[in-house]
Amino acid sequence: MKYVWYSEINLFWGENTMKKALPALFLCLVLIVGAGLAAGQGGIKKKRPLPPDYGKVVISNYSERAGLSPVVFDHWLHRAKFTCRLCHVDIGFAMKAGGTGIRAADNMRGYYCGTCHNGKRVFDGITVFQSCAKQSSGDAEETCERCHSVGKRVKKEYDFYKVTAKYPRERFGNGIDWQKAEEDGTIKLVDYLDGISIKRPSLAIQKDFALSPKVQGMPDIIFSHKKHTAWNGCEVCHPEIFVGVKRGTTKYSMVEIFEGKYCGVCHSTVAFPLLDCQRCHSKPV
Repeated sequence: MKYVWYSEINLFWGENTMKKALPALFLCLVLIVGAGLAAGQGGIKKKRPLPPDYGKVVISNYSERAGLSPVVFDHWLHRAKFTCRLCHVDIGFAMKAGGTGIRAADNMRGYYCGTCHNGKRVFDGITVFQSCAKQSSGDAEETCERCHSVGKRVKKEYDFYKVTAKYPRERFGNGIDWQKAEEDGTIKLVDYLDGISIKRPSLAIQKDFALSPKVQGMPDIIFSHKKHTAWNGCEVCHPEIFVGVKRGTTKYSMVEIFEGKYCGVCHSTVAFPLLDCQRCHSKPV
């Protein structure tokens, strides 16, 4: 966990604002530290993952029973190409690791990973490898280990640092400013798959709005529907994460967010982590 010192925050908010906001920032720091300690074992905070490992998911529902290592899924590689909505709505992956219960037979029939990893779909001129096959081939073990790689020394086809070398940076998570990368065209997101997605008219995007924190002196949260719909559409968040579509309908607290609910479903797992207070609390007092 990185502590953000007074001098660093002061550059962002200004001297007068900082004097007013210090009590609130102290409380925020206490919440962050408390959440980190609670997440650790025996009061020991968890080690922050390396940039390529942030958002990494291990899927082990059935692998070990079949004599295979669990599957490693790299979120960074997939989010550099596809929207979250495409995978979690159109294809149907659960938002929680292991919640989908994917079987090899599902992939072979063209569901879940097999939607794209079928040896037929082409992205950027490259045919996506087939994830599961009914008949074994000479290199079957090597093919399986491209996904079933926990505990294996598997050479990655895509190196994180090479792929993201020119991506805009930020301080936390993957160290990548994914929002800016999408905005400036560094990455171009696929949000439609033939035979899977439904063509639908775009909904009107609501304007940005401010959410006032309960702690006096803490900067307002500026929530942007435009930023979120670029990745999630409306369906990822509503109605499963946020029940109502009217502002103020769903009530939640920072404690619940740190527990992985509401905003915390994505932030601290895949989207930028809650350590980056300024990304949300961005309106000066």
